[in-house]
Amino acid sequence: MATVVAVFRIYPKEQTDIEGTLNDIRTKMEYKPADMRAEEVAFGIKLIRAAFKFEDKEMGSSKIEEALKKLDSVGEVEVEEETLL
Repeated sequence: MATVVAVFRIYPKEQTDIEGTLNDIRTKMEYKPADMRAEEVAFGIKLIRAAFKFEDKEMGSSKIEEALKKLDSVGEVEVEEETLL
């Protein structure tokens, strides 16, 4: 069994409430991020980068992506990187 780290780019629905989106990810997700931070991309547009660590036989990054998309405060989700540890 291999450990996988997947990094997601998460765009909140409301740019003015990035803290609310961070809080939703921390508290409402079954899968907890190993690392997460808000970053300004350009001209006031912010996104969240979140890294999730999991065993490849248990699940895939698509399950995490689907769970993120179900949060009301999340607009778009992209897998930025996925690698084995």
